[in-house]
Amino acid sequence: MAYFEDSACTAREFYLPYVEKFHRVGKGVSVLEVGCGEGGNLLPFAERGCEVTGVDLSVTRIVQAEAFFEQSGYNARFVHADFLELEKPSSEKRYDVLLIHDVIEHIHRKSDFIRHAHHFLASDGIIFWGFPAWHMPFGGHQQVCKSRWCSHLPFIHLLPSRLYDGLLHLCGESRERREELLDIKRTRVSIERFERLLAVNGCAVLHRCLWLINPHYKRKFRLKPRKLMYPLSRLPYVRNFFSTSCFYITRSGEDRKSI
Repeated sequence: MAYFEDSACTAREFYLPYVEKFHRVGKGVSVLEVGCGEGGNLLPFAERGCEVTGVDLSVTRIVQAEAFFEQSGYNARFVHADFLELEKPSSEKRYDVLLIHDVIEHIHRKSDFIRHAHHFLASDGIIFWGFPAWHMPFGGHQQVCKSRWCSHLPFIHLLPSRLYDGLLHLCGESRERREELLDIKRTRVSIERFERLLAVNGCAVLHRCLWLINPHYKRKFRLKPRKLMYPLSRLPYVRNFFSTSCFYITRSGEDRKSI
């Protein structure tokens, strides 16, 4: 429940206002979150009167999301499924807003995933993406390690795979946890790679916002969120080392506005 509430607070303060700059949020607006987890990100949208739906691969998370929403008193629909296996909806059943936060960095078939996501989007709909740049200090999600030393050691995910696996093994991480972290290393995504994937799949970028201090850190570590300084945010590759979270708004179409 604590993580659900933390996610809801972060979404209420940061995600929803960002989305609202590009699309109305309120009654009659349909919202789909891909990789919804416990559903916390969707609660602020439900509070505003949106029709919200969450999809997740974990049945446990779906059960938790349903329970937490029942306690909150707001309505939501949750689906246990592999998003890539979901049938494309008809045009009248598409969504106004898609939320895809902390998901794309775990996906192997990124081009397929991006194209599939846009099939769920209404003609004037938008997608909010959020992900950590791979090269940032904890871009490998090593903070999930049971070893306190490994979980607090920055940049170790940038080691060659064998050295990284050996270090994790030396610190007592289980085979399952090591494989999870190595899989993230295989599916990693940088700012430049993500933007190339958007371009080749015909997605228009309406806006990009790079964060030096992730908005989620406000609840998690009591740190004040800060955006990456503009000159640094324009430096290809270098900016990846400083971007703890990357926000994007995209839509279907070839036109690209200034980001």
